[in-house]
Amino acid sequence: MPSVSSEAERRLRDLPWHALAGLGPELAPALDTILSGTDAELVVDRFLRAHRDFDNDRRRATAQALYGVALWRRRLRAHASPRACTPLELLAVLIATLGEQPQAFTWLGLEPFPLGPTPTAWRDRCSVPDWFGAELERAVGPEAEALASALNLPGPVFLRANAARLSPPELLARLAADGIDAELQPQSPDAVRVTSIRANLTGSAAWREGLFEVQDLGSQLLGELVQAQPGDFILDACAGAGGKTLQLATLVGQQGRVDATDLDSARLERLRTRAAKAHARVGILHHGQGLKPTYDRVLVDAPCSELGALRRGPDKRWQYDPATFTALPDTQRSVLLAAAARVRPNGRLVYATCTFRSDENEAIVDAVLREVPGLQRVSRPLPSSHPAASLLEPDGTLRLFPQRHGTDGFFAVVMERSA
Repeated sequence: MPSVSSEAERRLRDLPWHALAGLGPELAPALDTILSGTDAELVVDRFLRAHRDFDNDRRRATAQALYGVALWRRRLRAHASPRACTPLELLAVLIATLGEQPQAFTWLGLEPFPLGPTPTAWRDRCSVPDWFGAELERAVGPEAEALASALNLPGPVFLRANAARLSPPELLARLAADGIDAELQPQSPDAVRVTSIRANLTGSAAWREGLFEVQDLGSQLLGELVQAQPGDFILDACAGAGGKTLQLATLVGQQGRVDATDLDSARLERLRTRAAKAHARVGILHHGQGLKPTYDRVLVDAPCSELGALRRGPDKRWQYDPATFTALPDTQRSVLLAAAARVRPNGRLVYATCTFRSDENEAIVDAVLREVPGLQRVSRPLPSSHPAASLLEPDGTLRLFPQRHGTDGFFAVVMERSA
């Protein structure tokens, strides 16, 4: 089978780069904006909206040109070294090397210049900042390059069937009626993976009817760790966009309830709209007002450095300042301590992040376990019959990595409060 790295490069070789001929002057300022720190996704969206006359080939090539330079900038500079390239020249290097199209310079109206071979250093080859390369090495040791390569690929699209409305096989049939191919994912009971290329999910009837949510498989597995039961009252202490909130609301049914709170009030209000569409019973609690004294189960998907989700934003690795990560553990510890106080006797507490950093993961759990009497880890948080039970480490920790599991990167530990 091809390696993850070769798959990332194959995608670039297969693009219709010739469609960019003559677009150099228009692409140059957009590339400069991205390399100056603006989100590539925002620039791509604006550029394509301003060029609605582009055909499919030109739209595809344009989007990948902007995303490609955003992501591969370090490798492109290594190919061009010692020359200091303009943003448009970096695009030509991308198309000529990774795209294997030496005509790139002519297409973009540039004079060709000599290019070096594929870099030998893996951080150059995978185009990661040094600080990020060091984080990956700390997290997975010799797998660091494989993890970096996996983060260079777009993440697969996973859906969660709204089990209160239909089963996953029924969702597959509804999607097929809209021309969208998908397949079941055995690790999580309601998970579906979209296999169609560029599927128009938001244009489907199933989307309009609230029959599914877009939710990474790893995120769905975090929801499974909560082991929500019908009639439970659950607190989602860092609800964010609400994917897991809606998942849990489906599991507790109309006799239970999920209370959602988050520091971002705007996201909570968007969750209110999503919950109504999904027919889910969710309490939206701004600033924690109206919280019950205790809950059967509490989920803390803590604010974190989000390194495990970097394949969702190809240029984020170049925007992050790792110095800002030092403040995160204090916040995570405070949030987890507050959440632990809301867990009833014999209740369950799940702490999760989407990062690889031990300072935000194991260190936080260990600190809170030392501080909260009666709180202890659960070594078998899933029944042995659960399809995801084999993914757990011997102590019950869940660690998911893109290069191993195909999901975003996640960490989770389950705790319980004694009676």
